[in-house]
Amino acid sequence: VGCDRSKNLVDICGEKHFQAFVCDALSVPIRSGCCDACISIAVIHHFSTAERRLATIRELARLLRPGGTALIYVWAMEQEYKNQKSKYLKEKNGSRNKEKEMNTGTGQRPLGDPGPDNSSQDSAWSDQFLNDLKDESCGAKPVTDFRLPVHTNRTSFHSQDLLVPWHLKGGTKKKEESVDTVLVPGGSKESQELSPVFHRYYHVFCEGELEAVCRSLDCVRVQKSYYDQGNWCVILQKL
Repeated sequence: VGCDRSKNLVDICGEKHFQAFVCDALSVPIRSGCCDACISIAVIHHFSTAERRLATIRELARLLRPGGTALIYVWAMEQEYKNQKSKYLKEKNGSRNKEKEMNTGTGQRPLGDPGPDNSSQDSAWSDQFLNDLKDESCGAKPVTDFRLPVHTNRTSFHSQDLLVPWHLKGGTKKKEESVDTVLVPGGSKESQELSPVFHRYYHVFCEGELEAVCRSLDCVRVQKSYYDQGNWCVILQKL
C-alpha cells in the first residue's frame, strides 16, 4: 500500500491498479504496529526543521510491528563521496544544461538568495543538530531575514537548506500559484513556450546525520547505514 501527499501521483497509482491514498507523512491513517515493512524514499529531506524530520521517522516507526523494518533514503550533502561523483552530478547535460540554467535565471540567484558564500547561518544550525534534538525550543530560534539559496541543478551543494528549481515543461499553472516563468530554448519561436519554475525546499543530510536522528529514538535500532548514489540510507528495526 502506497501513500503520497500529491493527489495526482496517487491517481496515477490507481490507474495502474496499485493501492495508494493521499496522506501526510506526519500523520499516516494506519493503526500502529500493523506493517511488516515501510519504505520512505526522498520524503524526509523536504521537512524544514529537525523536529519535523524526527517526528516523521517516529511516525514511520509507529506503523511497524515489533521486529518490522523500515528503509529510509534522503538526499546527501556529499554528492562526491570516496572520490566518486553521484549519478545526479554525472547526469549533468553540459552546455545545453548551462544554457537552460542561464535562461531560467538561476545563475542570477533569484528569490533574494545571498549566495553559497553566505551560508554560515545554515552551517551553524547544522553544527547544533544533535543539541537541537534534545532542546524542545529548537524550532523557536529567532531568525531575521533568513533567505534560502537557490540550487543550480546538477551541481554540488553549498548549503544544507536550499530551494531546488523544478521546471514544469509545457505545463499550466493555477491563478493562485506563485511561480517564476521562464522561456525554454527551442528550435523556433513557435516551439518556444513559457514554462513555470517551482522552487522546492530541501534539507540535504550530512554524513551521519540521518543515522543520528534514528538513534535518538528508543523504539528502533539501526541495522545498517550506508551511502548510495548521492543519498544517505538507513535500515531500521522496530524493537
